[in-house]
Amino acid sequence: MSDVATKRRRCLFGTDGVRDVANRGSMTPEMALRLGRAYVLFLTERGFPRPKIVVGRDTRRSGPMLEAALAAGMTSAGADVICVGVTPTPSVGFGVRFFSAQGGAVISASHNPAEYNGIKFLDGVGCKLSDEDELSIEDYLGDNLIDEWRPSGASVGSIESRECDFNRQYEDHVLDLVGHVGLDRASILFDCANGALSPIVSDMIGRMGMVNSSAVGNLPDGLNINEKCGVMAMEGLCKEVMARGMSLGIAYDGDADRVLLSDGKGRVLDGDIMLWIIGRWLHSRGELGAGVVATVMSNLALDHHLKADGIDVHRCPVGDRYVFQTMVEKDARLGGEQSGHVIVFPYTKTGDGLCTGFLFLRACNELKEDIDTLVDRFGRFPQKLTNIVVKDKSRVMNDGDIASAVESASKDLGDTGRVFLRPSGTEPLVRLLVECQDPNLMEEISSDLQRRILEMIV
Repeated sequence: MSDVATKRRRCLFGTDGVRDVANRGSMTPEMALRLGRAYVLFLTERGFPRPKIVVGRDTRRSGPMLEAALAAGMTSAGADVICVGVTPTPSVGFGVRFFSAQGGAVISASHNPAEYNGIKFLDGVGCKLSDEDELSIEDYLGDNLIDEWRPSGASVGSIESRECDFNRQYEDHVLDLVGHVGLDRASILFDCANGALSPIVSDMIGRMGMVNSSAVGNLPDGLNINEKCGVMAMEGLCKEVMARGMSLGIAYDGDADRVLLSDGKGRVLDGDIMLWIIGRWLHSRGELGAGVVATVMSNLALDHHLKADGIDVHRCPVGDRYVFQTMVEKDARLGGEQSGHVIVFPYTKTGDGLCTGFLFLRACNELKEDIDTLVDRFGRFPQKLTNIVVKDKSRVMNDGDIASAVESASKDLGDTGRVFLRPSGTEPLVRLLVECQDPNLMEEISSDLQRRILEMIV
């Protein structure tokens, strides 16, 4: 990859597509149109001369504006576009397969505030594109071909709206995947984050006969997505679950590819606990493959619990795309992050909050787990995360003495803890994570390494 390409990538595509304040910077209608054209050129030059593309969005006010521009760009380059309206990110992945399309696009800024928006592209099986594919699309933006490629007449693409019926088809898909989860008598409070699941959850509650369950955060107005609700504000759901005497709470983010839960005592069940339970369940069914993929930020207690059941844990960098890549490389059928991005290969090909939440409950039901005891039984290792401000992150990360000190501390801890040092992707600092069963030793190691780093940068 050239230095120019690397620099350009940092200015446009991030860890989850292109994202910015809507109508500003890199998220204007003009940029959406050009991105649409670039994506079609990307597909065309890979053997799809008239690609079919599924486009969905979340509930942000800027969504229809960007959808119109993106679809215009795609059709002007010769693609046929199927607009499915307000729908979760994972349902667009389903839609790619359902409509036998060659690609997909989601207009969403996920967990960000309402003024933001973004565009992420999917491949022909409904998965997020690789870093290399995104860079290729970005390269087209600087190519004269993007302006010269002008189909006319019958070669201009078409736009078809499937907003009226698509979400119902996605619901059918989820119900087929999760099977019988025995929730008709459960009292569950769903928090839709005023996002893409808002038009779906209430219907699902009725279809599953969940007469004691209800939803909050399901009245989007275009400006309240993720506002004091959903996975970004779990304290609200936890308090409401206890106040209403509900047995469980389930929260999603704006585009519903993430899910977190609250037990009946108002305690958060994060991605680590979901991986622990779903991993054991899949293992019992012979569907787990080579084990579970977790990021470097997952608690070491997860490794210890799964190891006790003969299940391997494979670590990867932070980011659901790296979880997916590692799952493919290792032939693991389950992976995820603490934040609630969980991918269950036998059932989904991307993070799907609605499906994951129901699969977790099905796993608890079949394993006869008491959900209110999971937090206590998981028993997290104490962790200390320290953000250390530095002028030159690469100097710290490449310093031999610091690397040796980190390696030595890790060896001393063995399987009772770990040390992890990484640079921030957006700020002038490095993050030092020390995790250890012994909290006193954790403090000692953290203080020593922090002192060494600070002495080096003085």
